[in-house]
Amino acid sequence: MSSTEQTPRPTRLTAAAAVAGIEGLGLLAGGIFMLVHALTSGSGDLLGAVVGALTVVALGLIPLAAARGLWLLRSWSRGPAVITQILALPVAWQMLQTPGVIPAGILLAVLAVGGLVLLVNPATTEALGIRRPGQDAP
Repeated sequence: MSSTEQTPRPTRLTAAAAVAGIEGLGLLAGGIFMLVHALTSGSGDLLGAVVGALTVVALGLIPLAAARGLWLLRSWSRGPAVITQILALPVAWQMLQTPGVIPAGILLAVLAVGGLVLLVNPATTEALGIRRPGQDAP
């Protein structure tokens, strides 16, 4: 294969990149919402609220970077994407226990489980050039 030819991107990998991107955009939007709310409301701990909002924005950059890496077939991107899915599961569980956000919890749970399934799929692993245990190096 010449250097100009690329491994075709499996549909599952494209879907995994989309899931990570959606989660990253959701975190980014939530962080911005929290920041605007902290700055416009006259609540008590302004510094704590701003730091919390900026933390959520920063956390949103991780799945966005992973989504870009998955899209570009970078093997490093699977790790952050898998970790994002695993961390989303307890968040989804808590949302499912809270009245008023149950639909969002269902959506997050579906995204997290679906993302995990897509990321551990053999076609995804192969497209990213990740070898399975016991697989010989080329």
